Amino acid sequence: MNKLFKIILIASFAITSMFALNKDEIKPVMTEKIDNVLNIIKNKEFSNEVKGEKIVKIIDDVFDYRRMALISLGKKAWVSADSEQKKRYLTAFETNLKNSYIDKLGLYTDQKVKVVGTESTFAKKSKKERIVLKTELVGASEVYKVNYLFYKSKKGWEIYDVNLDGTSVVTANKKQISGLLKQKSLEEVITEMENKTKK
Repeated sequence: MNKLFKIILIASFAITSMFALNKDEIKPVMTEKIDNVLNIIKNKEFSNEVKGEKIVKIIDDVFDYRRMALISLGKKAWVSADSEQKKRYLTAFETNLKNSYIDKLGLYTDQKVKVVGTESTFAKKSKKERIVLKTELVGASEVYKVNYLFYKSKKGWEIYDVNLDGTSVVTANKKQISGLLKQKSLEEVITEMENKTKK
């Protein structure tokens, strides 16, 4: 993963809320949260670990990690897993996603995040509504598009994917896991993911 992608990934976790949202709350609540989270990132008194812990507490309820994990693994592999493997996989996926974010906090400098607005779309298969929150990561000389994909869960509107300047986080994870499953068993892949959480 190159440096640009890492910086955009950091910004992608900056726009968050402490609860699943109603449709009309997405833009105003997200906009309000941006400055608060960026202030945590820029606070030199906090270590990266402390920054990560503070921000993870904010993002937990707006990101649907389970949905992201299921899409990344694929239906076939999920169905083939036993109940214990499913539990271990979901835990390892969420932990690795959060650790990846915390590890990259040091790359964030003075970039600004601008909320552009929301747009309604509809899923191709289910025809269910999706909301895209469009934002921009504004640097000294370049602007990168960061879009958050929301779906309606039982709790409210939650993020199930982030598109970073044309690259889907979920798709990237899915390609990586799919590649591993061609070489290793599901048990080996899960164990490998668990080992990463211990580093």
